[in-house]
Amino acid sequence: MTSRLLPVLGLLFGATMWGLIWYPYRLLQENGVGGVASSLASYAIPLALALPFFWRHLGSARAHLGWLALLALAAGWTNMGYVLAVIGGEIMRVVLLFYLAPLWTVIFARWLLGERLSVWGWLIMAFSFAGALTMLWPEDGGLPLPANQAEWIALSAGATFALANVVTRKVSEADIWAKSLAVWGGVTVIALAALALEPGSLAFAASAAAPVWLLLLGVGLAIGLMTLAVQYGLSHTPANQAIVIFLFELVVAAVASWYLTDEALTLREWLGGAMIVAGSLFSGHIEKRHESPQPAA
Repeated sequence: MTSRLLPVLGLLFGATMWGLIWYPYRLLQENGVGGVASSLASYAIPLALALPFFWRHLGSARAHLGWLALLALAAGWTNMGYVLAVIGGEIMRVVLLFYLAPLWTVIFARWLLGERLSVWGWLIMAFSFAGALTMLWPEDGGLPLPANQAEWIALSAGATFALANVVTRKVSEADIWAKSLAVWGGVTVIALAALALEPGSLAFAASAAAPVWLLLLGVGLAIGLMTLAVQYGLSHTPANQAIVIFLFELVVAAVASWYLTDEALTLREWLGGAMIVAGSLFSGHIEKRHESPQPAA
């Protein structure tokens, strides 16, 4: 019973954290710590704490180092992009665009895993895509495209989230620590590259008060725990069950955004979001039946 419960609790913890983590990032933004700098700090902290003790896990996965590097890059943009998007956009629109991941998963799973779509898979893809069009369609006409930079970032981060999940399935033999180090390292490298383009992002460090540093430390520790919990949950939970559990993030984000901000979705946006959620709920059936099941992503 415990062996079945712990992975579910790990995924629920991760979903809850992702549904809430936007708020401390916004608080950091209000105190002069931009998305790139806060991403760097909150992922470099668990990397710095874990790397001296667990770097050997990367060596034990040397047969998968190329895939782990791809996982690092994909997860790097996924996580930093999510931070940038929730800082600059409406929470629920950002999160729902992020959950178009099943649509992108089809493409990457075909390319990297050789999975083919069933008839149900094509229908699920079309339904998710229709949900995105419904949510994004402007009331005054025009093309149904993301409305601002934050939404474009969320869309791209959802695509790399799908890529990271597929690569995780590809290297299912690598242990949790190796994959977690890849995630933390990937965000750190991507954020450092972004800092090179925006060197002023670290200007806050000269005048930041102690509560700001404590908040950065707290977010970093939370990110570290969340990454480990999610990697553990994904390694012991069927894919179709995991994605249903992950949808709990939408519930947490909806309640938190209603309580902590004045943001609200229109009826049309709720309808489009419900279609995207439905696509995620049924995404476990996208592959042809004759193919053997893959480990969780």
